[in-house]
Amino acid sequence: MGAALPAAVPALDFNEAEIERTARTFQAIAHPLRLSIVCVLAEGEACVQDILAALRDCGTHTSQPNISQHLAMLYDRGILSSRKEANRVIYALREPRLLDFMGLMRDIYCGAR
Repeated sequence: MGAALPAAVPALDFNEAEIERTARTFQAIAHPLRLSIVCVLAEGEACVQDILAALRDCGTHTSQPNISQHLAMLYDRGILSSRKEANRVIYALREPRLLDFMGLMRDIYCGAR
């Protein structure tokens, strides 16, 4: 059996709809390219072309249509917001606290062992 949680950790009280919504969010950001897009948008809002350039600068090579498909999924799942600026769509993270969660996950799973 697993160890009991410390008393300071509150119990997670999710209803079925909240569990489904949370699982769908995790699925959306679990894809490496979508996670990379979220990391780019952690720096601030950006259009598709700026996201593509940032990903290429990091060594990720993909196409603009592929980025657009992944942005659409992140938007549909409520992770991103968007606004029009002239003929461009500007994307941003809808919930900045997502970055806190991602930082925690990085610390737990990518930190020194």
